[in-house]
Parts: sequence; structure tokens; C-alpha cells
Amino acid sequence: MEYPEKIDAAVLKVAGVVVLGAIMSILDITVVNVALRTFQTVFADGGQPLAYSSVAWTVTGYTLALATVIPLSGWAADRFGTKRLYMLAILLFTLGSVLCASATSIEMLIAFRVLQGLGGGMLMPLGMTIMTRAAGPARMGRLMAILGVPMLLGPIFGPILGGWLIDHFSWHYIFLINAPIGLVALVYAYFALEKDNPQPSESFDFVGMLMMSPGLALFLYGVSSIPGEGGIGHAKVLLPGIGGLALMAAFVVYSFRPKHPLLDLRLFRNRNLTVSVLTMFIFAAAFFGGLLLIPQFLQQVQGETPLNAGWLVAPQGLGAMLTMPIAGALTDRMPVGRIVPFGLLLIIGGMFTLTQIQADSSHWGFLIPVLFVMGLGMGATMMPIMTSALKTLTHHEVARGSTLLNISQQIASSVGVALFSVVLTNALKDNPPASAQPAAVANAAADAFAHTFWWAAILVTLTLVPAYFLPRKREASHLLDEGSEAAPAAFIH
Repeated sequence: MEYPEKIDAAVLKVAGVVVLGAIMSILDITVVNVALRTFQTVFADGGQPLAYSSVAWTVTGYTLALATVIPLSGWAADRFGTKRLYMLAILLFTLGSVLCASATSIEMLIAFRVLQGLGGGMLMPLGMTIMTRAAGPARMGRLMAILGVPMLLGPIFGPILGGWLIDHFSWHYIFLINAPIGLVALVYAYFALEKDNPQPSESFDFVGMLMMSPGLALFLYGVSSIPGEGGIGHAKVLLPGIGGLALMAAFVVYSFRPKHPLLDLRLFRNRNLTVSVLTMFIFAAAFFGGLLLIPQFLQQVQGETPLNAGWLVAPQGLGAMLTMPIAGALTDRMPVGRIVPFGLLLIIGGMFTLTQIQADSSHWGFLIPVLFVMGLGMGATMMPIMTSALKTLTHHEVARGSTLLNISQQIASSVGVALFSVVLTNALKDNPPASAQPAAVANAAADAFAHTFWWAAILVTLTLVPAYFLPRKREASHLLDEGSEAAPAAFIH
């Protein structure tokens, strides 16, 4: 197929559909972060605020759903067509959003967040597929710059938008806002996207999916039950925890059998991919799990409104926006093993600084600079790690390698959120009663957050171990070994 050199109106029309979907999906990941404290009080049990580990499942459930559908989306797009599936994803996400707004208990909200995640998880990989087919490989760089806008602005404006809606309206509107966007995106997609011509290719590994997804959910449920049960040695912790581990172990053994497994673990024979996935997993668990605590600290300890909390965490997104394009340009010129450690050191320094957080810690003199520096580190870390993993894979391996990386990141985020919610909830149990002096309550709560940041700081420091083995010499890329259309394949799943 011949593609014109310039970005024409037809391609921009398609890009508009994908950007709308990306805005919904990315905003919703960040917009909920400032609402967790509100959920604790709104769904309070008998006047007592819910434990943080309970409401954290609104984030964990969403990311688990994302991880479940990422490998499904590529197969389903071939089987049913990208246009139909993309419209179904928008419909699922919008329906899930409306149902979230109608939730009357934390259990209902978590269930509807999972439904929302099933739609949201398909929006990004399908959007990349649609863009690749519409633009061709030669114009993908310029189109990715368009799609990169919501990716970079989401972490900045998501918490601010969420805080503003909660402060001026109610928590329901952080979900209801997706309804009009979803309806516009649905109509837009119907008219803008070309008619489907599905061509089923390979079979889907349903057996693998029935092992991995429930196994991970059971394991995380067991971990998250630790604070409520007062320890590990309880049936509610041990039964789901051990059952989940058994299912995941069975999944690993089984994955080497099918021709087209859910996750192609054979790719771990590639040293760069293995090192990159390990680095990404530890980094994502520590970074995303740890930074979710910041809006919670601002509201619970310092008494900030959700809107103020949103403004105060925005510098992290600004920092990432500055370094991400620089890191991307450097990755083309030098080995990632010489870039990633500098980003990690910024994050490690920031996380250890957060271990000194106190109830009266200054925003401008302490928190904002730390978050900005950690944002700089994130921008210099994530994309180079992903590039390193995919660079040495051959053409037919790239899509499967990209799937493996994306799922690793989502699972790691879920594990990090679950782990730190358990640590924080246990630490807060030692708080003085609400009848004590307000200053004593605030100081004890700040100590609990500082204690949790110690765990995050130690975990993110461990990232330096696999990062040491990232390539520090230039290596040839295999992406174009089998044709010039290889590079975009990385974005299919």
C-alpha cells in the first residue's frame, strides 16, 4: 500500500478517534488517585473510614483488568475486526464508568472498575493498530507525537480534574465525565474508521488466560487481606494466596506447550528482554505503588482538599514531560545501560527523601521539588527500558515482546499498590485514637507514611541490580530485519 509523505486529513481524522480513546483511558487511571480518601469516607462502615487496603482495590482491580485484555486485544482484532472491537471497547469503558458512578458500596465500585478496565485495556493497543494501518511506518513518528500528548498530559491534569470534580460536584462525576466523551468517541469511530475486513490468524490461549488472571487476582486478594486478618496465618490470607501462586506456577509450566501462548515466556531466552522485564517490574511496583500514597498523605495527614492534592502532585508529570523526549532521543544514540541508571538514581534519591516526610512538611520547600525530581527520573527510565527490550527482537517477536512488557508493567503496578496498601494499613493501626490531640494523630499518621516510603525506597533501590546488566555497548537492532513495517508492530498489543 502506498502512503503519502505528509500527514493528510484522512489520517488526522483517524488520529482524532484514537486520541479521544487515549484521553479517556489515561485520564481515568490518574483521576481516581485523588479520590481514594473520599472513597474511604463515603463507603465508611459504621462510621469508621474504610482501610486504605480496601479502597486501593479500585486501582488494583482496574490494572488487573488491563493486564487481562492486553494479550486478548491483538487476537480479537484479527478475529472480529479493529473497528468493531474498538467501538466495543469504548462502549464497555463508558458503560463501566456510568456503573461506577452508581455504585453504593466499595465492592460494587471495584466490580464496575474491573468492567471499565476491560474496555480501557483494549483502547490503547487497538488505537496503536489503527494508527499504524492508517499512517504506514514512515509517518508513525509524527503521529506518535500527536498520541503522546494525552499520554504526557494525563498524569498532570488527571489528578487536578479529579480533585476539581470532587470538590465542586461529587465523586460520581469523575466517572460520569466519561459518558459524553464516550458517546462522542463512539459516533466519531463509526463514521471515521474504515469498514472491517477481519482475517483470523492464530488461535487464542484461553487455557492460559484462565490460569494467569484468576491466579494473580487470588494472590493479590490474599496479600490485601493481611491487615484485616491481623497477620499471614489466617485462612482468608493463606487459601487465596497459595491457590493463586499454584495457578500462576501451573501457567508458567503450561506456557511452553502451545504454539501461540498467552505470554510467550520463550522470549526470556533473549538476555536483553529478560533484564528489561526484571528492571521494569521492580521499578513499576516501587514507583507506582509508592507514589499513589502521596495524594492520600496530603488529604489524610495535611487536610488538603482533593483539588489541592491534584495540583500538588502535578509537578511529577511536568518532570516526566521534560525528560521523556530527551531520553527518547538519547536512546537512539547511546546504550540504555548508560541512561537508565541516572533516571533510577533520581527516583531513589526522591523516594529516600520521602522517608523523612512529616505532618508539617512544606509543599514548596519539600514535596513539590521531590516529586518534580522523581518525575524527571521516571521520564528517563520507562521508555529506554522498553526500547532496550524490543530493539534486539526480530520482526515476528516484537508484538509478543511488547505484550510481555506491557503486562509486566500492569501486574507490577497491581503488586506495588497491594503491597504498600498492606504496609500502610498495618502501620496506621498503631495510630492514637481519634479523641487524642489532633497534632498527635497527624504526627502518628505521618510516621506511618514515612515507614511505608522506606519499603518503597528499598524496593526501588533493588532496581539497580537488574539495571546493571542493561546493555552498555551499542548493539544492532533487529527490528528491520524482515521489512520496514516491523517497528510499528511493537504497539499492536
